Amino acid sequence: MNAPSPQLHPEIHSHPAPAALLQALAARFGSQYSAAQVVREQHGRDESAFSVPPPAAVVFAQSTQDVSDSVKLAAQYKVPVIPFGVGSSLEGHLLAVQGGISLDVSRMEQVLAINAEDLTVTVQAGVTRKQLNEAVKSTGLFFPVDPGADATLGGMAATRASGTNAVRYGTMRENVLALEVVTAQGEVIRTGTRAKKSSAGYDLTRLMVGSEGTLGVITEVTVKLYPLPEAVMAATCSFDSLADAVNATIQVIQMGVPIARCELLDANTIRMVNQHSHLSLREGAMLLMEFHGSPAGVQEQVETVQTIASDFGGQTFEWASTPEARTRLWTARHNAYFAGIQSRPGCKAITTDTCVPISKLADALLDSVTEAQASGLTYFLVGHVGDGNFHMGYLIDPDSAEERATAEQLNTQLVQRALKLGGTCTGEHGVGLHKMDFLVQEAGAGAIAMMRAIKQALDPDNLMNPGKIFK
Repeated sequence: MNAPSPQLHPEIHSHPAPAALLQALAARFGSQYSAAQVVREQHGRDESAFSVPPPAAVVFAQSTQDVSDSVKLAAQYKVPVIPFGVGSSLEGHLLAVQGGISLDVSRMEQVLAINAEDLTVTVQAGVTRKQLNEAVKSTGLFFPVDPGADATLGGMAATRASGTNAVRYGTMRENVLALEVVTAQGEVIRTGTRAKKSSAGYDLTRLMVGSEGTLGVITEVTVKLYPLPEAVMAATCSFDSLADAVNATIQVIQMGVPIARCELLDANTIRMVNQHSHLSLREGAMLLMEFHGSPAGVQEQVETVQTIASDFGGQTFEWASTPEARTRLWTARHNAYFAGIQSRPGCKAITTDTCVPISKLADALLDSVTEAQASGLTYFLVGHVGDGNFHMGYLIDPDSAEERATAEQLNTQLVQRALKLGGTCTGEHGVGLHKMDFLVQEAGAGAIAMMRAIKQALDPDNLMNPGKIFK
């Protein structure tokens, strides 16, 4: 029997923030504080389909001390604190379901230390991935984690983000070396070092990466950098069937080809992307790939992949070797979400985020597409299929209870299929509000109890982004 689908109308336990707290915040932060309705509403929504009342006020932090002072004041009055970066999350992470103060770290945008000789950089939490790469480009290095949105490094660490390059370079889990975190009591702690490895005590860095703001507020992030590849080649390849594209991907990965990016779009999504980005890509299942390395290494990768793709009916290989051509191609891919949204004016997208072992990718993805097509809902499909991660976006009328229910049932079936195949309910978006029921199914009662114990120990008053991950 299927488990009940998560509700898109979350239970709200909002309590008004005491006037004394708002006065104290206004006095401490001056122009960095706002209780204006428009500012509160901006910080009370993300890219999810949830509708929740906005926070009571917004503090624009510019330093770790600002974050610490905000948290201490909120703790004094037992009022929740919700970290905010650029608002690009998809699972309701930044919504004030229990009221509270939105703590905006987007003005904390200093690159604090570039250690090119050690391949590391330390930044404030509000630095975005594009700002970071602009700051380090003169060193011949780059930061590869690319979730599509120009998210903040603090937000990317908090949600354990990944994206298109993860198949080669890993996720935020593998690329964060150290953090500075403000605890629920307002204390500033540091986790990890710039050393490549350590056996010193509990791994608090890994604990905070993926904690979604429920254990503390990340204020500084130290991440790995990588040398810019000598040669880069991007390619698209079309297939007559989605199954052929998926099976070609599986073969590429199992052959050990060190492909940097391997993205999948189905014909339906290509049609949306073409219209949105004014392209003329062939409207069939398509792989978008990128290869990094030496000129000879890239050529070898390309030839291997082209042979494999041809064995599965791959056709119309098109190459993009100039930076401008590659940027246009990947911009179109990153805009697939917005292409989908704009294909049905006024809609909301209910997104999925399953990830399965690569050998099970065809089983998980193809059955999910068949179900989406049979439902009659408009949908789009994009996938970081090189690491078994894919996203369905069900486009619904936000006023239609029937469409919401259909989308949530499709999502439930998809997640349960992924879990049965040894996968996860979320490869990179995080749990937030939307996947709390699924986390219980995936992790089990014992693991959830351990997570709750950690939360209770570090945040006994439940003030750090409450109502997320656990009900």
